[in-house]
Amino acid sequence: MTRFRRPAPSLTLGSLTLGSLPLKRLTLGLALALTLAASPALAASGPPPGFVLTDNAELAFTSPDGATKLEQYMKDSEDLFEVKWQVWARRGDQMTELKPEQGYGAGFRFTSDSQWLVRMQKTGSGSQDLFLYHFENGAFVNATQKSLSDLAWAYFHSRPDTGNMKLDYHISANLMKGTEDAYRWLGVDWPNNRYLVISLSGAMDKHPKNVAVKGLGDWKCRYDLKTGKFDVPAMFAKGNAEALKWEIKR
Repeated sequence: MTRFRRPAPSLTLGSLTLGSLPLKRLTLGLALALTLAASPALAASGPPPGFVLTDNAELAFTSPDGATKLEQYMKDSEDLFEVKWQVWARRGDQMTELKPEQGYGAGFRFTSDSQWLVRMQKTGSGSQDLFLYHFENGAFVNATQKSLSDLAWAYFHSRPDTGNMKLDYHISANLMKGTEDAYRWLGVDWPNNRYLVISLSGAMDKHPKNVAVKGLGDWKCRYDLKTGKFDVPAMFAKGNAEALKWEIKR
């Protein structure tokens, strides 16, 4: 939070005195000490007033190298729509906010080299966004101008095989587990700290009467942290074709 303060008045060394001794004749060290005393110390970074650190252990995360700890702060309100959450990354005495501010707490996953961080952000009932951060100049910063989920959905809709599918609710982008070991559990041999696997889901308002829910069920794509591009590995093709036809009959 930026604090504004009135600048200290300038000191004219030749016109001030300390007792009977002109200030211009003071030692350099004493003059410097007086100057520093006249300037207020910079305030430590951190959440603004009204935000309280949550005691929910499930909302606390630490990077694999142990250097970064994520703290989540909530500002309560009688109106549920006015509840606000902020996430702050603490490294030693330095704190940096991971924007944007949201209405819910979030989950996080780091890559094993502690250089990339994904925020899994609930936005409503059955809805979730993803945000990507990168470690630069001693702090985590937003790695993309748009959210990672917006980029994933744009890629989904750009493909000819999605059929211009329109989703109406429970629209969710999910990060599949495996960022820490390059998704070895999938049986792949991808480079470490290179890829993220994202799953997209959602439901439609319009569907046949004999169908309870219809929409997109667990459509997967891969994001390359090195190039910033998406693709669909061949191993996901069959599952994605089924995801486009997902429905639950009555």
